[in-house]
Amino acid sequence: MSRLLPISLIFLLLPLGAYAQGGNVFLGYSYLNADAVSRSNLNGWNGSLEGKILPFVGIVADLSGHYGKEDLGFTCPVVGSSCTTPNARQYNFLFGPRVSVGVGKFTPFAHFLVGGSHISFDNGFGSDTSFSEAVGGGIDFKPVP
Repeated sequence: MSRLLPISLIFLLLPLGAYAQGGNVFLGYSYLNADAVSRSNLNGWNGSLEGKILPFVGIVADLSGHYGKEDLGFTCPVVGSSCTTPNARQYNFLFGPRVSVGVGKFTPFAHFLVGGSHISFDNGFGSDTSFSEAVGGGIDFKPVP
């Protein structure tokens, strides 16, 4: 219960920060090349919400879900037996700071996000939850003034 309070406060205060200082919202398609057992191609969604706390610093919540078949990396040992390829579901929940500076219509940014990832399989193949991080950046382009 004590861990739930800080997370609840972040979600309550984040929209206020976005309203007071501005922010960014993103929702779109996402492709993930997962390496749980062997390489698999997963398709899904990604959503991100950034609330500015300073003109060039924001707090980001980045959530995503990916779905597909997990290639187990082996062939069926007995010809004619029923080996199944399990469905995989991976969810990521990351939070952290993002630094950005607007330069005309371009806004380069860098972020360091930490959180967790959960992957699960059907057909009794199990699940796993692990620590995750995303370190990176990019450039946003605003085509309309």
